Amino acid sequence: MTIILSDDASRLQVDRIHAWLAGSYWSPGIERDLVERAIAGSHCLGAYQDDAQVGFARMITDHATFAWLADVWVEETARGQGLGRRMVSWFLEHPSFAGLRRFGLVTADAHGVYADLGFHPLVRADRYMERLAPGLAEQLRTAP
Repeated sequence: MTIILSDDASRLQVDRIHAWLAGSYWSPGIERDLVERAIAGSHCLGAYQDDAQVGFARMITDHATFAWLADVWVEETARGQGLGRRMVSWFLEHPSFAGLRRFGLVTADAHGVYADLGFHPLVRADRYMERLAPGLAEQLRTAP
């Protein structure tokens, strides 16, 4: 199976990406317009087998010091072949991200994948804070 990675935004299949993210544990039911805005504000990568998109990932960054990896998704039929790792590596090796001081991400179930790529728990977790939309904290506390 040959899978091509491309950051050509015109190739992104937004209907498919929206369906994946709306069914994910981290953004259940997300609205399509929010997905479109997230794509527009990010450096996105698609994975394609023939003409079908089978993977997606995006990086939010200032292109100088920091980048946040988000929405890494691999279609179920393409899982188990290292595609998620390949997409993340594509970003980590891309010249646009060379020299960044910090990459961040959140995951509930892929710690091993990211650890193999150099990610680790926060060194100074006591310094990190977040501000959540109203109601989101309770939703996150009760999510599986």
